Amino acid sequence: MKIGFIGTGVMGTGIVNNFLHAGHQVTVYNRTQSKADNVIANGAVWADTPAEVARVSEITLTMVGYPKDVEDVWMREDGVFAGAKVGDILIDMTTSTPKLAEQLAEKGEQLGFQVLDAPVSGGDIGAKNGTLSIMVGGSATTFEQVLPIFQDIGQQIVLVGSAGKGQHMKMSNNIGVAATVITMAESMVYAKAAGLNMTDAYNVWRSGAAGSWSVTNYMPRVMNGDFAAGFYAKHLLKDLRIALDAAADMQINLPGAQLAEQLFARLSQEHGDEGVQAIVKLWSEFQ
Repeated sequence: MKIGFIGTGVMGTGIVNNFLHAGHQVTVYNRTQSKADNVIANGAVWADTPAEVARVSEITLTMVGYPKDVEDVWMREDGVFAGAKVGDILIDMTTSTPKLAEQLAEKGEQLGFQVLDAPVSGGDIGAKNGTLSIMVGGSATTFEQVLPIFQDIGQQIVLVGSAGKGQHMKMSNNIGVAATVITMAESMVYAKAAGLNMTDAYNVWRSGAAGSWSVTNYMPRVMNGDFAAGFYAKHLLKDLRIALDAAADMQINLPGAQLAEQLFARLSQEHGDEGVQAIVKLWSEFQ
C-alpha cells in the first residue's frame, strides 16, 4: 500500500520502519529533513511538502509535536488537505485536542476525505517494536479499512467512538501515565534515601502491586542515568494541559492531573527535551 507519513521524530521513525518492514511504499516529510535520514536509508521516499506526501499516497498519517503543528501541516497552502484526493484516508496520530480532531474530521468530510484521529501509547519502545496501543476516533467503516495497517504497528487497536474520542481516550491514558511516572520517581527517591538496593526495589515493584509500565520501562533507564526521550517531558506537559482544558469544558475536577501539570511545568523549564523519567530530577539525581 502507498502510505504517507509526516513527522519522523522518535515515535514516527519506529512507525515508518515497521511500515517499510511490512512491505508498504512509504513517502515521508518532516520539518527537519535530517530527522528522516534513518527511514530514508531504510527505503522511505522523501517529499518536499505535506501536500506532495498526500498527493502520492492512499493513506496519509501525521504525527507531529503540538496541536498548532497539526493545524499547520493539514491546513496550510501546501498542506495535507491541499494534496489529498477525494476518497483518501487521512489520519492524525499526534496527541492533540479533541476539538481540533473534530474540526479536521468535519472539514475533511466537506472536502471528500475520510479522517480519523488515532493517538497512540507505548512510547519509543512500542513504536520500535510495533506494539503500540492505538485509540481511534471516527467512522467504523474507515476504521475497518485501515485496521490492517494499524496491525503493522500496534497490538491493541480500539475504535473508541466518533471524531475526537480517540484524543479523549489518549487524555485519560496520559493522566495515568503522569501519575505512574511521578509515583515511580518518588518511590525511587525514598528507596535511595533509605539505602535500599535499587535492583532489589525494581524487582519487588514490577512484580507486585506497585508495578506499572513506568516501573518496568522507565525505572531501569533512571538507574542507568538514561534520561533520553522516548516520551518528551514537554510533550506530557502539553498533554496534561489539553486534558485539563477538556476537563474544564466538561466541568470536572482532576486534582491529581493539576498537580502533575505543575510538576511537569517545573521539569520542562530545564529538562523539557529529556524523557518523562527525568521527573525524578525534581527531588534527586540518579546519574
